[in-house]
Amino acid sequence: MASETETPTAAGAPAADGKPAAAGKPADWSSAQVAESASSERILNQDEIDSLLGFDLSDDEISERTGIRAIINSALVSYERLPMLEIVFDRLVRLMTTSLRNFTSDNVEVSLDNISSIRFGDYLNSIPLPAILSVFRAEELNNYGLLTVDSNLIYSIVDVLLGGRRGTAAMRIEGRPYTTIERVLVQRMVEVVLGDAKEAFEPLTPVTFTLDRLETNPRFAAIARPANAAILVKLRIDMEDRGGRIELLLPYATLEPIRKMLLQQFMGEKFGRDNIWESHLATELWTTQMEVRAVLDEQQISLKRVLDLKIGDTIMLNAGPDSLIELRAGTIPLTKARMGRRNTHIAVRVEAPLSHAARQALQRTT
Repeated sequence: MASETETPTAAGAPAADGKPAAAGKPADWSSAQVAESASSERILNQDEIDSLLGFDLSDDEISERTGIRAIINSALVSYERLPMLEIVFDRLVRLMTTSLRNFTSDNVEVSLDNISSIRFGDYLNSIPLPAILSVFRAEELNNYGLLTVDSNLIYSIVDVLLGGRRGTAAMRIEGRPYTTIERVLVQRMVEVVLGDAKEAFEPLTPVTFTLDRLETNPRFAAIARPANAAILVKLRIDMEDRGGRIELLLPYATLEPIRKMLLQQFMGEKFGRDNIWESHLATELWTTQMEVRAVLDEQQISLKRVLDLKIGDTIMLNAGPDSLIELRAGTIPLTKARMGRRNTHIAVRVEAPLSHAARQALQRTT
C-alpha cells in the first residue's frame, strides 16, 4: 500500500495550483486595513485650524467668538446680565444725534453697532492706530473710563468744523502726529459726548464724566489691569459721506457701585420692595398680639436641688412688695414696673420708659 505524503505550503506562498494559500489571507487583510486608515486621515487646513482656535473672526465680531478662545473667555461677565445698560446707551445715541448736529451744524446720524464684554488688555491691543484715546473720570463712581476716536472720525470732524466741502472725503495724512488744532477740536467733541453720557445716566443715577487727558499711545491710557473685564460700546457716526467710529469702554470696576441699578429690567424698578405691601405690613404689625411677662426674680440653683423639689417646698425670692420687676417680651427687656392689685386682679404699673434694647429691636423690625 503506497504511502501518501503532503508537502507543507509556506504562509503567503502560492500553492501548487497557483492560488494563494489560506494562511496568507490575514496578512493581506492587515496590510489593506493599514492602507485604508492611512488614506482616511485628513490634515486640517488653515481655515479649519483658525475656526477651531477661534481666531478667524474680524474685529467687529469680538463678542461672537467660538472654539478654544470662547472657552478661555468664558469667565467674562456678559453685559446681558446688566439689562439697564442697553437702555442707557440707547438714550445716549439719541442725545448724541441731537448734540452732534448742533456741534457740527451738519446732518449727523449716530448708530449703536454693538455692546460686548472684552478684557482690557485685548482691547488695547486691538485699537487701530493712529487714534486719540480720551481718558475720563466718573466722579461719583470714583473710577475711570476710556473713549477712543478713530482716525476717520478725527479727520471728518476737523474737515466739517473747518468748513470742508460737502461731498468730498476728508483728507488723511498718515505717518504724522495729530496737530494741536486737531487735538483741540477732538477734545471739544469728546466733551460733548461725555456731557451726553452724563444725561443718559441721569434717570438711573447722577454721574459726572470729566475729561482727564488725551493720549495717542495705548500704553499711556491704561486704566485697568489687562485681565480685567470691561464693557465695550461701539458707536458709528455718519455725516453724509464722511464719518467714523467712537468706542466707549467702561471697566466693570467702574460700574460696580451702580451694579444693582443696572440689574433692573426697567427704569425705576425696586428690588424686593413694594410700597403698598410695606404700608400693609406696618399696619398689621401695630395690631399684632404679643406676650409680655412680668419677671419677679431670677435665681440660679443646682440641678440636684431642682431634682429634690417636692410638693410643699418653698422657694424664697429676692424681691419685696415694693421691689421693681422687669417686663419682658421673649428675651428682650421692655421696662421696669411695680406689682400691685386692681380690683380682683394682680396688676403691674410701669415705672420707667421703654428700654434701649427694646427700641433697637423695634427699629430693626420697622
